[in-house]
Amino acid sequence: MRLALFQPDIPQNTGALLRLAGCLGLGVDLIEPAGFVLSDRRLMRAGMDYIDLVPLMRHASWEAFLEARRTARAGRLVLLTTRAETAYADFAFAASDILLLGRESAGVPDDVHRSADARLRVPMVQGARSLNVALAAAMVLSEALKQTDGFPSS
Repeated sequence: MRLALFQPDIPQNTGALLRLAGCLGLGVDLIEPAGFVLSDRRLMRAGMDYIDLVPLMRHASWEAFLEARRTARAGRLVLLTTRAETAYADFAFAASDILLLGRESAGVPDDVHRSADARLRVPMVQGARSLNVALAAAMVLSEALKQTDGFPSS
């Protein structure tokens, strides 16, 4: 299982996601352009030394990411979006899934949305717009790793 971050624009969230991935032994695809430089001190503070544990693949664009997926014959692309009909807890995850997270400020464009193999949402109370991207990722990733027996062993 991997995380894919589509053009992230808040370095602290990216740092938190990299730390999450590092602690759980997951790879991360960073789809650029990002809204900050990867040496940003806020990213480093949030990710701490866990960033060094993450197999990080940087992609210059969405198209470059898609090409890398085709070449690697990667698993399904599962988009977390408030526009989805399916709740994440009602989805059957596979160990090879790539969880795609959109920009904090704008989500993903329609062409990226259409490219996903599945679209999932975190159910929320009426009137709530969205969760922090790192929190949503942690919730969905927890369910995905539980279903696929993918948590690291101690």
